[in-house]
Amino acid sequence: MPTGQAIAAGAGIVAVLVLIDLFAPTLFADALPARAQDGLTLALSVLIEALPWVILGVVLSIVVQVWLPSDAVQRWLPRNAWARRGVLSLLGMFIPVCECGNVPFARGLMMRGLAPAEAMTFLIAAPIVNPIVILTTHAAFGWDGGILVARLVGGFVIANLIGWLFSLRRDQQALLTERFVDTCAHVAHEPGSPARRSLVQFLIELRAVMPALVIGSALAGAVQVLVPRDVLLAIGSNPVLSILAMVALAMTVAICSNVDAFFALSFASTFSSGAIIAFLIVGPLVDVKMLALLRTTFTARVLAAVVGVVVLSACVIGIGVNVLG
Repeated sequence: MPTGQAIAAGAGIVAVLVLIDLFAPTLFADALPARAQDGLTLALSVLIEALPWVILGVVLSIVVQVWLPSDAVQRWLPRNAWARRGVLSLLGMFIPVCECGNVPFARGLMMRGLAPAEAMTFLIAAPIVNPIVILTTHAAFGWDGGILVARLVGGFVIANLIGWLFSLRRDQQALLTERFVDTCAHVAHEPGSPARRSLVQFLIELRAVMPALVIGSALAGAVQVLVPRDVLLAIGSNPVLSILAMVALAMTVAICSNVDAFFALSFASTFSSGAIIAFLIVGPLVDVKMLALLRTTFTARVLAAVVGVVVLSACVIGIGVNVLG
């Protein structure tokens, strides 16, 4: 989706929420101007929180694209498809980058020949198996309720399920946007020294992901102040509806996966363990900010399928934990 269309879509969503606010004012305790200021603050906080990780991801992407030998990525990966995806699922353990930075890094891997289905496996698993995420989740919940284990196992299984589903597509290029395919072709023939190519690629990647990051941050801020949180909290006691509520919350608040466990901890006394787990699985993978970044690379149809699989799987895992608990 071109940047202009993305901005138009984001503006349309915000306009719809504002209209709901105007015609249903009883849903909200505060006036719109006050919440508009809150929305701006939240959007800026999401942007500032994500920006360092995006830049780190771009730097790692350049290392893969420019400084590693052309066959380095393929050489150390197993040949068996399931084993390759399994290794890529665990790659995030060695790259302490949050979900925002993983997108440019995965773009670099694909420019080095990694299949889109394999890159998607990495993108889905990395924000959860990240060592910082593991440590913060343990710090927040310990081993209580199996939340940490369910998050790790659930993220790994969902990533490999999505990778396998997309690997069935013979035409892997069809999973990618035309703009990204054109960028790959341009980078492959970029002349000059490694230093010059690094600078050019740095600018290309920032130009690709920064508009999406800004749009995603703005949407996250707008949704948080225009969707009444009380509605979500009111259904927290229901074992099924609480899961759906936390899934919706995870997709809108757009909190970095490195710290989202502490945010979820504030809901632990209100929501079930299954709902908390669903939040911790869905948030890093398909929140509005992450979807905006993924849209720079993958088609809308691919992202719709990813959202469907992630949300459905997280709900099943959450319900299972509630039943067993």
